[in-house]
Amino acid sequence: MEKTTKLKLLIVDDEPDAVLILAKTLLAKGYRVVTAESGLKAINLAKEEKPDLILLDILMPDMDGTQVATTLQEDPTTQNIPVIFLTCLITKKTQELGLRYHDIDRYAFMSKPYDLDKLVAEIDRLIGAHVG
Repeated sequence: MEKTTKLKLLIVDDEPDAVLILAKTLLAKGYRVVTAESGLKAINLAKEEKPDLILLDILMPDMDGTQVATTLQEDPTTQNIPVIFLTCLITKKTQELGLRYHDIDRYAFMSKPYDLDKLVAEIDRLIGAHVG
């Protein structure tokens, strides 16, 4: 189903191939997409672009997704943007992060590799909860 509202998504991942595949898929589904390859760039883009939702990799070299999410949560201009954390590794740290970000209307976790249909359904759920 094509989106008519042109919702904007920010994809944050340090793996260019992962960003490219996900961006192409989401563009084909009717979303607008902006991308960042680092945590710092993601924070700056979130403030400038004000995306409707952020897809955030947890394991990144400069600033991991948990640090990015904490910084965004502390800023009034970005604190209400829903986030889907993407990770290839479920660890004690990600489980603790899940407890910290337990608001199911603003945060979700998806394991890599993810099912694109399930990811799109989760994007729609979180944006719907955020808008509605």
